[in-house]
Amino acid sequence: MRFSSEQVCFQEVPGEISLGYVITGCPVGCKGCHSADTWSAEKGQPLTVSHFEQRLTDYQGLISCVLFLGGEWHPERLIELLKRARQRHLTTCLYSGYHDIHPSIKTQLTYLKLGPWRPELGGLNSLTTNQRFYDLRTGACLNHKFQQSTITTKEHSHATTER
Repeated sequence: MRFSSEQVCFQEVPGEISLGYVITGCPVGCKGCHSADTWSAEKGQPLTVSHFEQRLTDYQGLISCVLFLGGEWHPERLIELLKRARQRHLTTCLYSGYHDIHPSIKTQLTYLKLGPWRPELGGLNSLTTNQRFYDLRTGACLNHKFQQSTITTKEHSHATTER
């Protein structure tokens, strides 16, 4: 399993500060994907257990979640890394372009985003999106958390413009 990007994220998982990894080799190939350059499985650098453990140590006390943007096509490695994050009492999240994932991966997740990117429907901040973001602890769909921030931003921009 390889990754093309590693960064601390604030918006992808509501209420969490996430260490996010963009995993290369995505087989979904959504039309209009903003990460099409990561489709090749040979791109990026290997996400080794030692690298992952070191990053968890580096960010200890600063992050609350580990986020994988893809990687479900490497179930054994993904599960291993998710377990390591959970051992450190971090929440876990997967963004998947599939409509569902294997139950063995789900058991290691706190949050799960499902659904391929469809530009005509928009992303999680769109009321028409086909994508769903779930809190797997409760089964609740949290799409409203993404849409609320968009509405609030638009309302704020409009109010500021009127002044």
